[in-house]
Order: sequence, then C-alpha cells, then structure tokens
Amino acid sequence: MAITAAMVKELREMTSAGMADCKKALSNTDGDMDKAVEWLKENGLAKADKKAGRIAAEGIVCVKVSDDGKNASIVEVNSETDFVAKNEKFQTFVGSVAAQALTTGAADMDSFMKEPWIEDSSVTVEENLKSMIATIGENMNIRRFEKLSEPDGVIVSYIHAGGKIGVLVKAKTSDASDSVKECLKNVAMQVAAMSPKYLSTDDVSEDYKKSQRDMLVAQAKNDPKNASKPDNIIEKMVTGRLNKELKEVCLLEQTYVKAENKENVGQYIKSVSADIELTGFIRFETGEGLEKKNEDFAAEVAAQIG
Repeated sequence: MAITAAMVKELREMTSAGMADCKKALSNTDGDMDKAVEWLKENGLAKADKKAGRIAAEGIVCVKVSDDGKNASIVEVNSETDFVAKNEKFQTFVGSVAAQALTTGAADMDSFMKEPWIEDSSVTVEENLKSMIATIGENMNIRRFEKLSEPDGVIVSYIHAGGKIGVLVKAKTSDASDSVKECLKNVAMQVAAMSPKYLSTDDVSEDYKKSQRDMLVAQAKNDPKNASKPDNIIEKMVTGRLNKELKEVCLLEQTYVKAENKENVGQYIKSVSADIELTGFIRFETGEGLEKKNEDFAAEVAAQIG
C-alpha cells in the first residue's frame, strides 16, 4: 500500500511521534493506522517513555556563537553513559540544540521544548528528542540553556575536555583584534579551571557576605586556639578570611592562573588592552548537581552468576 503524506501527518497527530518514525510504522504495517500506533508504542515512543526514568547525568556542554561574535548560547544535554556522549550522532544533535538556543525566543525550558525543531518544523524540540532517545537507545535530557548578548563588544567561548565544561565570556570593547580575543579565551579558560561565582566583589550580594561572615565568626569562636582572643581580634581575623574567600570566588580578583607575577585576572586584562571591560560569563559543567548512577560491575556479574 502506498504511504501518503496525509497518512503520515495523521499518525503523527495521533501519537506525537516523529515524521520519520510515523512513515516507518506505516510501511511496516501496510498502512494500517491502528497497527501503526501499536508499532510505534512497541518500537519507538514506548521505548523513550520507558527510558525516561533512568538517570541521565553524563553528556556534553555545547556552545554556539553568532558570526558577528555578539550573541551566543550554551546548552547542556545529558545522556546515561559517557559512551553515548562521545557518539557522533549525539554530538551532532547537541550542536543543533545549541543552534536552536541561539535563535530561541523561549524564556524557560518548557517553552523551549515546545518550539518547532530547527531542522524540521513539523516536529517540536521535545518530539525530536524522543525520537533520538528511541534511535540511540538510552535516556537523554536537554537540561538547560542560556544566552549571552554583547552588542558593544565580543563574546568568546571555550570548551574543555570534549564538552565536560563549557564557558562563555563577554566583554565591551571596540577592539576585536586577535590579541583581545586570545585574552578573553584565556579568561574563559580561567573560568573553566577556577569556577568563579561572581564577576567582581561589587557583584556579591550583602546576604552572601553576611552568611559567610557569620559562618566564619562561628568557626573562629569554636576553635579552642581562639578561646582567649577578644572579639575585636576575631573580627579582624574574620575580615581577612572573608576578603581572601571573595578573591577566590570573584573572577576579576582571582589570581590569574597563567601569571608568573601573581597578577589577578583584572590586571591581566588591562595589561593586554585598556579597552576591555569584562561584562559577564557563564560556566556549565556536565552533570553538576545531578545524582550519578553508581556502577558496581563486580556485584552485577556476581548477582547474575548467583
């Protein structure tokens, strides 16, 4: 029986499966719509639904920067195993997700998943993801995305360890020379290595400073070595420790890791060009905050033998 486009469209509307899956289902069931629905459940979307309960904490981070260097996106897409994360088909898919994120108008993940897929507007991002799950054979998840814009400067990206960490750095500058871009690339590498929380101490909230100060005061007073020290001495100790901690979590105040003279990141940037004002950064690390499956292969084999 000839499979028409109308039949494929009808099956897709009934099942929310991908167009290619619907065409294959109809071909394998001689165009029987009811049997095609069952075929999809058994061989496509049912598999995706079943795999959705598994932990997907591996995967990769991918970035996409516009041709003019003024807009960029960063995404994290998870898989169950590192083996799949290195799969070319998976990596191509994640690249397409990053391209979608660069042009998206969505403000949150729910809206993003409902958008027409960038490479096939007849399906949504979510539908295409389910099709990929069925094809690759393990659970996957588009976990998060963010966008950066710097109309008065440039954005530079850095990917570490094949996608384990991704960074975007933006700066206001009228100089888009190779030396400036190299400088920002070095700063992006700093972000990847040192994982700062803030751009500078000016961006640290008073609530964060207070909570850290209260914690340091409690620690100091509970230390037997400080039992005889008056409160004003403890206060000075705490202030010193807090300032040191802020330097560790604020990018511009961090010691530049490639420096030979202990200069900080802000000083390094100014040594390259006075016409660079760092205005923001984003750092994604694959699987951060996710529960990872603990594989005990010896126990698994022993259980099978027993």
